[in-house]
Amino acid sequence: MLAPQKGSQDAKGPVRQRARAWLRANALALVTLGLFLATVCGQVASGLAAHNQELSERAQAPLSLAAYLTSGHFMEALFENWESEFLQMGLFVWLSARLRQRGSAESKPLDEGFEGDEDPREHRHDPRAPWPVRRGGWVLWLYERSLVLVFLSLFGFSLAFHGIGGCIEENERRAEHGLPARSLRQFVSSSEFWFQSLQNWQSEFLAVFSIVTLTIFLRQRGSPQSKPVAAAHADTGK
Repeated sequence: MLAPQKGSQDAKGPVRQRARAWLRANALALVTLGLFLATVCGQVASGLAAHNQELSERAQAPLSLAAYLTSGHFMEALFENWESEFLQMGLFVWLSARLRQRGSAESKPLDEGFEGDEDPREHRHDPRAPWPVRRGGWVLWLYERSLVLVFLSLFGFSLAFHGIGGCIEENERRAEHGLPARSLRQFVSSSEFWFQSLQNWQSEFLAVFSIVTLTIFLRQRGSPQSKPVAAAHADTGK
């Protein structure tokens, strides 16, 4: 029997260490991405089953997985939820940059300076600063606002595909009853479209209100979203 190569075992040690270090450094993103993918797969499976059940009750042929992924039923449900999430995050980032809430862990301090308000132009010659900071000009102007701009762009993208998917789904129902099809413009100006949107938006704003106000009085030890457990209720920010 051949003895194991000591050199190969020694080489695997640093590789495993680097892999563990990478996983530890990116665990939050990896876990949340994994949860997102798992729930999307669950939505696809349950949505396909539910939609095909509806089709069978109407004596129509069931959809394949590929057909379902491009159907109005799936697109409307998926992007209707995405739009509210991106709207929530974009507005929260923008509002939290301008407004304060006494005692909240999600607020900037009331009267103290805040590191995020520092002018990045003072770091233009810092070799560790991101390239837009070193570049300056309009590139830096966009970079200073990039988080909100990207969130709101994703909101606009999701809103558009919510409208497209909803219009497809609506016209399929109308065709079954012999009614004329609606244009996309007609659908997005309808009460049905805004009912779908606003029922999700209000829940997102309630969630933001909850975390802003509950962090005044409640704590979660070890969480960066909470103030230290021993912090006074009036302490603002983290």
